[in-house]
Amino acid sequence: MMLNKTEARGDSLTIDPITLEVIRNRLDVVAAEMEGTLIRSAFSVVLKEGADCSCALFTVSGDTMAQSVALPQHLGVLAATVKSLLRAFPPETMEEGDVYIMNDPYDGGTHLPDITALTPVFSSGRCVAMAASMAHHSDLGGMAIGSLPPDATELFQEGIVLPPVKLIARGVFDEQIRGILLKNVRMPAFLEADLGAQFASIRIGAARFAEICQEFGEDTVLAYIDELMDRSEALTRARITEIPDGSYTFIDYIDNDGIVLDKRVKIQATLTIKGSDIHVDFAGTDPQVAGAANAAFSHAACVTYYCVRCITDPRLPNNAGCFRPISVSLPEGTLVNPRHPAPVNARTMTVCRMTDVIFGCLAQAAPERVRASSSGMQGVSFSGRRASDGRAYVYLELFCGGMGARPTKDGVDYIETDITNMMNAPTEAVELEYPLRIHSMRLKTDSGGAGLHRGGLGMRKVFEVVEGPLEVTHRGDRHFSRPWGLKGGRPAMPWSSVIKRTDGSEHKVPARERFTLRTGDILVSDTAGGGGYGDPLSRPAARVANDVAEAQISLPAARADYGVVLDEALHVDAAATEALRARMATARGAITWTFDRGEDGRD
Repeated sequence: MMLNKTEARGDSLTIDPITLEVIRNRLDVVAAEMEGTLIRSAFSVVLKEGADCSCALFTVSGDTMAQSVALPQHLGVLAATVKSLLRAFPPETMEEGDVYIMNDPYDGGTHLPDITALTPVFSSGRCVAMAASMAHHSDLGGMAIGSLPPDATELFQEGIVLPPVKLIARGVFDEQIRGILLKNVRMPAFLEADLGAQFASIRIGAARFAEICQEFGEDTVLAYIDELMDRSEALTRARITEIPDGSYTFIDYIDNDGIVLDKRVKIQATLTIKGSDIHVDFAGTDPQVAGAANAAFSHAACVTYYCVRCITDPRLPNNAGCFRPISVSLPEGTLVNPRHPAPVNARTMTVCRMTDVIFGCLAQAAPERVRASSSGMQGVSFSGRRASDGRAYVYLELFCGGMGARPTKDGVDYIETDITNMMNAPTEAVELEYPLRIHSMRLKTDSGGAGLHRGGLGMRKVFEVVEGPLEVTHRGDRHFSRPWGLKGGRPAMPWSSVIKRTDGSEHKVPARERFTLRTGDILVSDTAGGGGYGDPLSRPAARVANDVAEAQISLPAARADYGVVLDEALHVDAAATEALRARMATARGAITWTFDRGEDGRD
């Protein structure tokens, strides 16, 4: 959405709204083409099926011009790595065909498997922009295949750390750096192929942006990009000013740190709105932990950007202007800003919880714009060596669950939400490439929180090991602290994972653990649903009856949670329902709370 008027900038350039919209859409198309190139060219399942990557165009100072929509977790994080690369290699030192890479979480990165690749964009011999991509690689070394050990106690156990380096100079590889990189990973062919996909994506981005500059002129394009950022900022500020000024605090927890399995870790944020500015302060968050649940500093900005984008105008382009009204404070040495060399590979679950914390703050200020808590996500890596030739393999299963119910509609069933948004790999692809058999994958009845609007459902997925042994790295959350309901909505069912051994024994898996499965062992994972929104007793009885017919809620839950009485044919008994709901409302009393956390209480 652009302001529909022609304006003159201070530099005497007249902004034509049609040209502005053309350039805006051309930038978005370039970012999307970059992403498509990376995914279609990738070798590993996590990229070609899971789409765990992002692509973007940047100014020469590192401000985002346009970013693909695959992975909101990289919204802001990719910019942080680009700025780190530009500090190490200023644009005036770059040449056409150069490619730079890095993955250091303590210099703007996320975790070690996420490598950023950057190339300068030249037009008429002038460096005018940057094209960059970030992608998750199957293995970067370290103590576990896949480089995601939840029991790591320092960064060096997680893999090889890459500071900003020039890997390609004017189109020619630095063979020494390339050799060091490939010698330190278990699956060099995968790394080389997936890096090639990244390089293809940024070359496409550079070529397409240069074409735009040749068509409209470099100075015109850059001026219009400045205008797009200014308008994005203005429209974002306009939406923020609609929210009451004030400070809003919220607390939530991750289940454990991967080392101390019975101790929850607190995340606290205070969000302050003053006029058109938003500031988020994570003071009160617990200190950094021994395990890999720490989140590098760049994630806090990414989470805040994402949450603010959700409550402003979804039609705005993904550029740096949207983020100008936002600032973040991070106490050093905490879970959300750890000191080097704290491990960080399992940070995604922490980042999901940070998202819930900021939404919890916003729900107090603007509940009509915020959904209930979603399931978060769970990453489970299956890895080992093939019996036929000893080659290493790793498969990262990206479990998701239910979306939190929204102020006007139900949550979506089994979907990547919030900062993740990856894709699940097709069963056929998994069974073809890995020694796994997927017995079933189905929605889980009653997993969504009850409410006027029901939380989305989680699902049950059952894996059998066809050829073991294989090592499993289980990184999850919400096994104890349930996704909360909002404005009278009930919390969702938590996550749960169980191992069923061939000897008949069972083991309940904690949120974070590393273990071995042998041939014939079965892993059953039940993912969480999303929290409900609004009073369940106000949900139309006919909709509850339909939910039962669709196996979204059970017949007992229809009565216990919604106060709806159904006969054997699932017809509503209107009189009995009215009487039951009246009794339940009287026993419960008025809804005076905003959040329902289940066993953790209401507030």
